[in-house]
Amino acid sequence: MRILKLSKLGGVALVLVVGVTAAACGSSPNTSSSTTAAGKGPSNLSATSFTSSFSVMSSLTSLAKSGKGKIGALLPDTASSARYVEFDAPYLKQAFEKAGLTSNDYTITNAQGSSSTELTQAQADITNGATVLLMDGLDSTVGAAIESYASSHGVKVIDYDRLTLGGNRGYYVSFNNVKVGNLIGQGAVDCIASWGVSNPQVFELDGSPTDNNATLFAKGYNQVLSPLFTSGKYTKVGEQAVPAWDNQQALTIFQQQYTAHPSINAVVSANDGLGNAVISALKSANVPAKKVPVTGQDATLQGMQNVLSGYQCGSVYKPIYLEAQAAVALALYLRAGQTPPAALVNGTTQDTTANTAVPSILLTPVWVTTANMQSTVVKDGFDKASAMCAGTFASLCTKYGIH
Repeated sequence: MRILKLSKLGGVALVLVVGVTAAACGSSPNTSSSTTAAGKGPSNLSATSFTSSFSVMSSLTSLAKSGKGKIGALLPDTASSARYVEFDAPYLKQAFEKAGLTSNDYTITNAQGSSSTELTQAQADITNGATVLLMDGLDSTVGAAIESYASSHGVKVIDYDRLTLGGNRGYYVSFNNVKVGNLIGQGAVDCIASWGVSNPQVFELDGSPTDNNATLFAKGYNQVLSPLFTSGKYTKVGEQAVPAWDNQQALTIFQQQYTAHPSINAVVSANDGLGNAVISALKSANVPAKKVPVTGQDATLQGMQNVLSGYQCGSVYKPIYLEAQAAVALALYLRAGQTPPAALVNGTTQDTTANTAVPSILLTPVWVTTANMQSTVVKDGFDKASAMCAGTFASLCTKYGIH
């Protein structure tokens, strides 16, 4: 994760801390045209206004000019997902600049997995004039510390991608994470049926126990799977969280479980990295394609290739350009001292520690398989066909219309 430099616009500063399909989330092409007055943002901006063109951000230029201070975006790491460097940072930069900010008006930093670094970066942003923080905290402990520090300095905070439990942020921007889990669970069910898996023996490989998103993902897929376990149609072999989303630990955990329970014939993995660890173990055990369904999330290149080759059922695609634009738009409203439109803040998310419903912008994820890979991740440029279809994958791409 990286830092994008912010500069002062009239006196109010924003700090963004960042923690993840476009077409499926919908769009409202005319939304950007409704501006109530000079210095104000569009009155009808909604959570579905954003598109891959970033065109709606230009409707916020007047709002950006009226705002004061810098915006700081804090990203957590590169270990849990490559998304923060490959997508979040450049998409945030694009959103800032489309809205009329310059590189002096915002900062984007990455804590590289260090809680102390993330806190220091947040403090530096505030010292340098940030009035809003957009924060993806490494965990709720450091997130709450950052939010407490920001509050004591009069700085507003938006939780980005991950909710800080026990925090005091004003807003939360993310994809609907329970829905993400629902898609993973239903994807596993569909795959078990289409691959002809009999007497499903399911192991669940959850994300980090300190990541509230992982908790919500698990809630989502267990909403789908628990009735099947209760009815006896499926058997739940076990469920285990992977500390820090570490893929090597995921491999060790699954190898131990598979040795102890060789009957496992379906694995619900919370993201593509964990899923690939499972697939590596299955390949080492000479398990062929389309025998043991494995799920994923993040629509990584590796995940898409595992889907093409028949080892992974599918992956949840979260068009990060939607999340980045929504977060920047919200930050601009706060920076200008304005209340964001009701249609933009389209939901709430429960902070179970603080027992607070946090006003939220919740975006819509998409389940990607070979059937819609071309029309989603490839069309959006999230995964490049040239890389996906290299070498032995060329014939599979031809088979599934990937180009």
